[in-house]
Amino acid sequence: MTQPITSQSITSQLIPSRPITSLLVANRGEIAVRIFRTARALGLETVAVHSDPDADALHVRTADAAVRLPGAAPADTYLRGDLIIKAALAAGADAVHPGYGFLSENAGFAREVEAAGLTWIGPSPEAIEAMASKTRAKELVRAAGVPLLEPVDPADATTADLPLLLKAAAGGGGRGMRVVRDLDTLKEALEGAVAEARSAFGDGEVFAEPYVERGRHVEVQVLADAHGTVWALGTRDCSLQRRHQKVIEEAPAPGLPESLRDTLHQAAVAAARAVSYRGAGTVEFLVTADGRPCFLEMNTRLQVEHPVTEAVFGLDLVALQLRIAEGAALPLSPPEPAGHAVEARLYAEDPAQDWRPQAGVLTTLEVPGAVRVDTGFADGDSVGVHYDPMLAKVVAHAPTRAEAVRILAHALARARIHGLTTNRELLVRSLRHPEFTAGQPDTGFYDRHLASLTEGAPDAGLAALAAALADAAPAPGAPLAARLGGWRNIRSQPQTRRYTAAGAAGAGTAYEVQYHPVDHPGVRVLAARPDLVTLEVDGIRRLFHVKQNSNRSEVYVDSVLGAHTLVPVPRFADPQERTEPGSLLAPMPGTVVRVAEGLGPGSPVTAGQPLLWLEAMKMEHRILAPASGTLTALHAVTGRQVEFGALLAVVQEEPHA
Repeated sequence: MTQPITSQSITSQLIPSRPITSLLVANRGEIAVRIFRTARALGLETVAVHSDPDADALHVRTADAAVRLPGAAPADTYLRGDLIIKAALAAGADAVHPGYGFLSENAGFAREVEAAGLTWIGPSPEAIEAMASKTRAKELVRAAGVPLLEPVDPADATTADLPLLLKAAAGGGGRGMRVVRDLDTLKEALEGAVAEARSAFGDGEVFAEPYVERGRHVEVQVLADAHGTVWALGTRDCSLQRRHQKVIEEAPAPGLPESLRDTLHQAAVAAARAVSYRGAGTVEFLVTADGRPCFLEMNTRLQVEHPVTEAVFGLDLVALQLRIAEGAALPLSPPEPAGHAVEARLYAEDPAQDWRPQAGVLTTLEVPGAVRVDTGFADGDSVGVHYDPMLAKVVAHAPTRAEAVRILAHALARARIHGLTTNRELLVRSLRHPEFTAGQPDTGFYDRHLASLTEGAPDAGLAALAAALADAAPAPGAPLAARLGGWRNIRSQPQTRRYTAAGAAGAGTAYEVQYHPVDHPGVRVLAARPDLVTLEVDGIRRLFHVKQNSNRSEVYVDSVLGAHTLVPVPRFADPQERTEPGSLLAPMPGTVVRVAEGLGPGSPVTAGQPLLWLEAMKMEHRILAPASGTLTALHAVTGRQVEFGALLAVVQEEPHA
């Protein structure tokens, strides 16, 4: 019987020829923290880089040393390869790991790292360059026999070609993507895709291909050394996406016939060999409803969703990246996979409001249970406006898919996440949706189900009662007078508290709680502390965990019945500033990247018409006309940064007949 290959035994077999002693991570957030974790385990010194807003970020606090990149915008900091190389040399690092995003797939940066005498943790600059353009990559893998979708020339597109998907040739993350279902909208969609691609990647090349309805996004993790060995480490399904960006991923991809898995593995290895690949990479495919695989692109870097593959194969992909970069050889075959893993990306965003990103202080992030949590934040950290709003990746691994999905949903449902609106409730509902639990996800899942997944917030009535009781409860050790003031053994007038609901669902709902400290209609108060209230509801004992933020402007109530953010309403409300009717205010800080062509004061507009586009937190957001009427003022200027609540435009609604 052969000895099983484990992550530890693989590491012991890899004898480095050019050892690394100190590693700089040219990135931020959770991926930097995750890479540092492995580096520490391998005995490496670690160096972080940071922008000014990230000066006290978790990845900076985690590293042995940190170097400032002056400025805030990525273009001035994490995208400045020259500053990063200078930082590595100054801090004594001998290797650079790019993580993902930013400069991770920049062949020029890889060359500059190597030219500076540093070890590049990734594929060769030539391999990155070959796969950098999706159009050129398709030509290359076609020659290697990899199946793909044939491109469509937008100038020659007919109704028979619809629907079409417009895609940026450079970059990823859903930027520059548009679905076209009507030829009349093709020109406008093409212009928008080109503009977004140019803004995001500095390259406006866009191509079109058939849009596959109900397709599945399936990818293969590859790992290759410099000695000719290429591993195909199973499949991942990443079909649940919003704005063409992944939300839930799993390994292995469920429900694929073995013949299709073999085809995907062979195609992925062929794509890697076509560019003499080295290190970790991912070959992405679209699998049509009838089971036909089509090459999408090759990501020449570590993927966000790599933890599910690590869980199933029992590997540390970052450790293997480092060993391969040192010149070591892989065993001829990878370990055997075991079980199933599912990952959910926890974002600071409001799915019910067009996935609007959130910024502010994350006061609490606690995820219970036997799950892996990769995060770049700790309690009290700020989520800024300059970067992606992902808070954490939560991963569950179990012997079966059903068990892994159940564990992940349970952990997320009981997580305590305070201070920001998040997609947590959407993730829980997605994981428990019958279409997902059946193991047949596809890329149209949120197109079909988003409305139902974001409606019907759990009633916050009991949460409001718990908040009121916690507020009235004396702190432990409080003077006798305070304890008697909160609790009396006699009947008295009911106390009143008022709250409004905040958060992703049910926002604005008002709750007035009238209660006696010792009872409430239909509910028995068993115990109450400032942080924990125990109620008996219809004979069932329930625990409500209560926490107020530092300035007491919000109350967070968590229980198995749901999580709620409540805003206490003062007895005497301050006068509110009023804005002119029809005013469009910036929903977040950002940069105006486009204004609708020909738009100006006096222009007629229709309800729902896009008037301008804001870019914030790596996403582009449309600002729509709130009603049909006339644009009476336009304050937004392309290229100008705006603060939250800034006046962008004013629409005078046309009178109703």
